Amino acid sequence: MQQAKADLLVIEAQAGNRAAFERLYQQYNQALLRFAYRFCSDEHLARDAVQEAWLSLSKSLKTLKDPRGFRVWAYKTVRWRVVDQVRRRGLVDGVQTEPLCEDTAAGEGDGSSHLATLGQLKAHLEALPRDERQALALFYLEEMKLSEIAAILGVPLGTVKSRLNRARGRLRAQMTGDDHDQFG
Repeated sequence: MQQAKADLLVIEAQAGNRAAFERLYQQYNQALLRFAYRFCSDEHLARDAVQEAWLSLSKSLKTLKDPRGFRVWAYKTVRWRVVDQVRRRGLVDGVQTEPLCEDTAAGEGDGSSHLATLGQLKAHLEALPRDERQALALFYLEEMKLSEIAAILGVPLGTVKSRLNRARGRLRAQMTGDDHDQFG
């Protein structure tokens, strides 16, 4: 039912209904901001990229043939805008050190618990290679299908599966204290 409502919003927005486009914005903007931030680790760059993506989406929405593809199309647009922003700003590998939140420092808590704190988990995630971190975020946090992730990242389905598998293994090794990096 949710997908049908989203499809109708896309169709209405394609027909020029501004309120429908604003509802699409409200529905997807926060998730797109999270995705952009995870991609570049720079809050300002992420916000600029998402803003540019929405402008692009509004101008080219009528060219989208299948309304079901809007979500993937929006994520791909954000991904390319982040890449553009990184290139324009001349950043190295698209990585900045400014955290979005101040509570992301590792080592929170006294270590007596076997459960990781939110800060420790965030630190472990940030330590993953960017490609693996993106795949994990899209799969677990945005609850996307593997095929959607493959389309957004522009890689084959098998590559997405490999990245998820490697990321899970690295996280497990980090969180259990196993220093042997079997993923090289």
